[in-house]
Amino acid sequence: MSNVSSAVIEDLAPTGTLRASINLGNPVLAQGTPDAPAGVTVDLARELAARFGVPVEFVCFDAARKSFEAMVNGQADICFLAIDPAREAEVAFTAPYVVIEGVFAVPEDSAITKSADVDREGFRVGVKNGSAYDLFLTRTLEHATLVRGDEGVDVFLADRLEAGAGIRQPVTDFVAANDGLRVIDDAFMQIQQALGTTKSRRPETVEFLRHFIEDQKANGFVASSLHRSNRPDATVAPPA
Repeated sequence: MSNVSSAVIEDLAPTGTLRASINLGNPVLAQGTPDAPAGVTVDLARELAARFGVPVEFVCFDAARKSFEAMVNGQADICFLAIDPAREAEVAFTAPYVVIEGVFAVPEDSAITKSADVDREGFRVGVKNGSAYDLFLTRTLEHATLVRGDEGVDVFLADRLEAGAGIRQPVTDFVAANDGLRVIDDAFMQIQQALGTTKSRRPETVEFLRHFIEDQKANGFVASSLHRSNRPDATVAPPA
């Protein structure tokens, strides 16, 4: 892994700097501010840039949708997003490095006890616009209606919806901070977080990134980074 071909470096960092699109809207993967981001995605981008021998620049956003758009529009060289068919048309992904869960929050007195029960006529579910779980639920819900906002749990509370969707850790924190709510225990989806770049990259560049991620899972880098960022509740993805 230490011997990176100049062709791969020039393909992935054509400006001489590796530009990494970071989604600060997912606190499991990134924390801090645009000026001083931290977390597993930031650590992985720094490590990749170090392998290349180039500086790294962080282009930070508050939503996965914006991070994806930056990647597609040429503002960034790599991104850290959940694998989804709607994104795979534009992005070449590695295997996942981390798996996190999507869960629902409901009012405490709701009759809902499991995730599958949310998909019913008349049910409105708050989701973060363009998030991995928005894309997933758009494809899979047959009866319930999605209501999109800046944060799924915020629109759920503000509009008095029947459920709000989100990532387990932030949803759990949200429910703890707001009386009269509870989390449905079983996850409605496993969110596979991966490293991605545009599909226009050379095949050997994408292959290099795939080996890089496998290396970082196997050598304990991902687990160590999650521990340092106090995210032991996220799971390192199994080997590809």
